[in-house]
Amino acid sequence: TPYEELANKSRRRPGWFMDEEHVFMKHAEFMDDLVREGGLAGIGSHGQLQGLGFHWELWSVASGGMKNHDALKVATIHGATAIGLEKDLGSLEAGKLADILILGEDPLEDLRNTNTLTHVIKNGTVYDAETLDEVWPVEKKASPFSWQSEKPTGIPGIKE
Repeated sequence: TPYEELANKSRRRPGWFMDEEHVFMKHAEFMDDLVREGGLAGIGSHGQLQGLGFHWELWSVASGGMKNHDALKVATIHGATAIGLEKDLGSLEAGKLADILILGEDPLEDLRNTNTLTHVIKNGTVYDAETLDEVWPVEKKASPFSWQSEKPTGIPGIKE
């Protein structure tokens, strides 16, 4: 009996899926195999929930058994190599572009610590990750952002 027919006849609620029908874990296990064998992988996101998409993608890639160090390489140098930008991005080396994220906790101990940002260094300026206030080389409060306004500004299609 074909699996789809059997599943249709054996389920009590439409729309529920059995674990073996989800491909999420199979993808994560494949990514682990791929990286262990020397293949290239990268992390992507679609902007979900104000920047969390990248973290979720990273954590999901590692959920198939990938070591934390390998997952961080997938998020950095492997991804840069996959798109041909390893000479400019993906690792901290002289001559490369280097925006740096400072974490409050070690992602090698727990990969979910990638979400413990304290500071961001962008173009040589250090920002507080929570407020985006500049903290070095000059202390300066961040100007209000358009999304912090009660009335949207500068958004195409919305008249002010």
